[in-house]
Amino acid sequence: MSSFVEPCVHRPPCPGCPRFGAPGLAPQTARRLAEFCRRHGLRLPRVIEGPASGYRHRARLAVRGSAVRPSIGIFREGTHRAVDIPSCAVHHPLVNEVAAELKRALGATGAPPYSEERRGGLVRYVQIVVERATATAQVVAVLFSESAADGRSLAVELSRRLDAKLGSLWLNLNPSERNAIVGADFVHVAGPPAVRETLGGADVFFPPGAFGQSNLPLFDVIVRDIAARVPGGARVVECYAGVGAIGLGLVERSGDYAFNETATASLDGLSLGIAALSEASRGKARVLPGPAADFSDEIGAAEVVIVDPPRRGLEPGVSSALARGRVERVLYLSCGLESLIRDAEALTAPGRLRAAEVQAYALFPYTDHVETLVAFERV
Repeated sequence: MSSFVEPCVHRPPCPGCPRFGAPGLAPQTARRLAEFCRRHGLRLPRVIEGPASGYRHRARLAVRGSAVRPSIGIFREGTHRAVDIPSCAVHHPLVNEVAAELKRALGATGAPPYSEERRGGLVRYVQIVVERATATAQVVAVLFSESAADGRSLAVELSRRLDAKLGSLWLNLNPSERNAIVGADFVHVAGPPAVRETLGGADVFFPPGAFGQSNLPLFDVIVRDIAARVPGGARVVECYAGVGAIGLGLVERSGDYAFNETATASLDGLSLGIAALSEASRGKARVLPGPAADFSDEIGAAEVVIVDPPRRGLEPGVSSALARGRVERVLYLSCGLESLIRDAEALTAPGRLRAAEVQAYALFPYTDHVETLVAFERV
């Protein structure tokens, strides 16, 4: 990955890329990763990096200001004042284009952005997801309203302006005065029900309420790296599977594949992905809906377990099932280095598993983040 030569036009005050232009990991992150490797007798990995710019295919941006002069971007550090970032270098160009057209649509319709001070206005946030194959965008306008009717004129104007670049359009109703970005209700205005991507050779579907990775070029690499570590014919359980972005491409060559997930929107996307598999593969795919810890027996009896937990790490019941079960290999993809360090101690303490391999990815360049893949193997 090459570094940027020119400074970012939005820094300061935009806090999104505190290490903008710097390759590799943040020094403090690299030190913690090195300590982890020494603790478990692992070779320090080369950090795999992706494109330097235009890599973010997914963005959630705050909408503030006024209909005449809206700001669409991210909050200044420690505030709820949005920094306008119309030329963000790490966004896919279509993300910036959608944000620009939303500004024009706000001005044309007079739809006011949300204001925390007044607890008023209409448009709180916008979520933009680029579908790579079609170069179109799934757009969600988050409204401070209990009625989708309040956003209809904005939806019509935005649809007109985006035209062929609009994949689908949604209104999300979030009338709460809390700081949650999206509410529970997604109202479908136009377009297909989900963004469709190809990952690991399988079709993967992302409804607007489902979690998805922002850096798809590098996540493609991670999916391939995980697949290379799963033996053919293995009985696999994947915990925190989301829409199946990692596992759908593995079903065909597995002996049995169980997907565990708890979020409703992700389960909807997973259902679409399983339906798109061949008939033979669909017969090998199972879904375990609910908290991962509820399926400790399944987890402990699998040959391979893949876990991709949220930043807080594994539930205690999951780490216990892995540490004391008959699992031959655990592939742990971590978005939180500190929780990985804690979980690795719990997994290896009983002496049945050892950390055998580690790989690091700069999934969010220019930040303190590292995405880490650790292979634990049975002793």
